[in-house]
Amino acid sequence: MVEEMTITDRAAEKIKALLAGTKEDRGLRVKVVEGGCSGFEYKMAIDAAEMEDRVFEKNGARVLLDPQSILHLIGTELDYKSGVMQSGFVFNNPNVKGTCGCGTSFSA
Repeated sequence: MVEEMTITDRAAEKIKALLAGTKEDRGLRVKVVEGGCSGFEYKMAIDAAEMEDRVFEKNGARVLLDPQSILHLIGTELDYKSGVMQSGFVFNNPNVKGTCGCGTSFSA
């Protein structure tokens, strides 16, 4: 079983831009919480690492995952897509069994 979350170069670049000007101990916290149409949804915030967090780094970009969220994110690739109509982080999560019509929540 793959235990890591991977971060694409595009996502790392965007994370570094978001963290610019923050304290050195900060990272992008990715959290899976109950909610949305399908049962779970992703939440993101700039935060400091806590002792129980798993920290994933690429090119100076830090992603923080708590122990409960990592269970839903094993093997996930975090990407960033930029387009004319929509830009944002994209989770290529192999654990997702279904998504809702709005695309912001999933079932596992």
